[in-house]
Amino acid sequence: MSLTYENYLRIRELIGLQEVQSDPPEHDEMLFIIIHQVYELWFKLILHELDQGKVQLSDDDLYGAIATFKRARTVMKTLVNQLDILETMTPMGFASFRDRLDTASGFQSAQFRAFEFFLGHKRPEMIKHHEGNAPACAALEARLGERSLVDHFYDFLKQRGVTIPEALTSKDVAEPTRAHPQIEDAIERLYKQDPGVAILFELMTDFDEGLQEWRYRHVMMVERTIGARPGTGGSAGAEFLRSTLFKPVFPDLWSVRRRL
Repeated sequence: MSLTYENYLRIRELIGLQEVQSDPPEHDEMLFIIIHQVYELWFKLILHELDQGKVQLSDDDLYGAIATFKRARTVMKTLVNQLDILETMTPMGFASFRDRLDTASGFQSAQFRAFEFFLGHKRPEMIKHHEGNAPACAALEARLGERSLVDHFYDFLKQRGVTIPEALTSKDVAEPTRAHPQIEDAIERLYKQDPGVAILFELMTDFDEGLQEWRYRHVMMVERTIGARPGTGGSAGAEFLRSTLFKPVFPDLWSVRRRL
């Protein structure tokens, strides 16, 4: 059989994956399912792109990294914009099928958790939300033990003449990322001396801002939908999500702003 649009993209299987749990079907449940399935596809793509980006950073491939972060930045902003669609669902629309979600929760998105670990926001205790899903736990354990994207950023800086403090190079890979004055000094110098590197830094900051914007919009979307009530599956809902706000991936790229 010749390759067609439908069998190349497996369209028949794809559009058959939206199975509502409400009976009779509640209209808004289809929207809820499709939006979250699309998010999972975007998470898969952004991990795919940044897995290449980390290699480009470590290899001092400036232009390759610029292209990758431009794409990652654009995907991140698309994730933010998709919340506009989800917010067309009213609290009553969500309530009409919410009880059908049972123990299902966004906390169980292994890809988003892997994304967080990859970016350096490593919280080993979050793996417990995937108990019973052996492949997810294995993937998350692997991400937890890998060097984060920020560690590869340090490789890039090192190849640009920056001495990386031992406190950063010797830290456990599972520790979260923190700003360091020595890194900030180096970033300021590179901003002023190398226009190409400055472009990369701005794209990385754009990506970081997009992630923080998505977190904020996600909190507001949850609050306007369920208020202060707990999330599905016993999660803490908006209360927990607020605790994730304003934690940048590249803190040094933000702290250096006061000098530029």
